[in-house]
Order: sequence, then C-alpha cells, then structure tokens
Amino acid sequence: MADVVSVLGVDACPGGWLAVELRDGRFAQARAVTTLRSLLPVAAAGGVAVVAVDMPLGLLETGWRRADTEAAAQLGPRKGSVFRVPPRAVWQEETYDDARRRCRELTGAGLSRQSWGLASKLREANACLAEPGGDRLFEVHPEVSFRALAGGTALLARKKSWAGQTTRRSLLATAGIVLPDDLGTAGHTPPDDVLDAAAAAWTAHRIARGRARPLPDPPERDADGRPVAIWY
Repeated sequence: MADVVSVLGVDACPGGWLAVELRDGRFAQARAVTTLRSLLPVAAAGGVAVVAVDMPLGLLETGWRRADTEAAAQLGPRKGSVFRVPPRAVWQEETYDDARRRCRELTGAGLSRQSWGLASKLREANACLAEPGGDRLFEVHPEVSFRALAGGTALLARKKSWAGQTTRRSLLATAGIVLPDDLGTAGHTPPDDVLDAAAAAWTAHRIARGRARPLPDPPERDADGRPVAIWY
C-alpha cells in the first residue's frame, strides 16, 4: 500500500495563519498559528510533503512577476484578487510612501496601499524559504485553485458572499475535501480564510502527487535560483 501523503494549505488570517491539513486528499484537521515559521518543524515531524501558502514566495530583482500577470489573465472577472508583486527592493522599504516611490523607480508604476498591506506577512513567508523545511513551501492563489476545481471556469461570486462561500465549499466537497462544521478553535477564523486554506491544501496535494502546474510554465527564477510561480 502506498504511503499516506499529508499536506498543508495555509492562508493568512487575522492574528496569523490558518492551516488545513489533508491526508490522502481528505480533510484531517485545521489549526490557527501565529507564525508561519512555527509550521515548518511541525510539518517536518509529521511527514508533511508540501506546504502550499497563499502568499507571494520569490521576489524578482527587477520588473513585475509573470506569475501574477498570468494568474490575473486566468481569472477574468476575478482578476482583481491578484496583486502585482513588485521587486524585492520595494519590500525592503520601511514605509508605504518610500515603497511606492521605490516601486515607481524600478517599474514605472506605483504601488497600491492594499498591496503594501501584505508587507509584514510577505516578508515573513519569504524568510521561511531559507529555514529548515523551507523547500516544502510552494506559492498558490486560492482563486486560481478554485478555477481549476471548477474545471477551468473562474468563479463569479465573491468569496465573502453567501453564494460564493456555498459554491466554494461545494467544489471542495466534490473533490473529497469535506470541511466539518466544527473546526474547534480554528473555527473562529473568518470563513473565507478557511475556504482559501482548504483550496491551497487541494493544490498542495496535487503538487505532492506531481499533478500540479505552475504559472508561468516554466517558472521564473529569483536571485537564488528558486522558482517564482503560482501552482494550481
């Protein structure tokens, strides 16, 4: 009998990160943690093969990432859920005004305040790449994953709406990921973050099984040679 494959899907949430674990593609548990780094030793000790994270992983030295452009093109009406990720130097600035100025210098375009809101967790996630177990980290985007779950059709209903959440939960269930009504303390996390983490976990299982594809294909590479791609 083949070994059981365990994976984690992780989404940023208020107070930290929410992780959904799948074992052989089925829901196992959900947990809320304050730092992404704290999941890496847990993943290693538990034999977790892949940790798929809804956060940009891998920053370029110049220009915009192709991963974000291609993900937005796939999503059509939902393309606004994808943020263009500027070069590494922009995220090294301390203030939004300095980051916006640096972004314009390097790309010719500004930086939205909403994108800058990712700064703290983006830095945290990218620092984890160099940690023990960082090779298990892969970048995903839940809306790209849900599009794949829906057979290549981007979802129209917003994930915070009743219709959007019902559709997404149904797609996950059809794929064998049945989210229980009671998630314990993790159930205090906003529903859309739970759904996003579960979609990330679905893609993590596909990565572990060698079925996932990257955007772009082949991936770009950062200065350290690591792939820069959104997997689905």
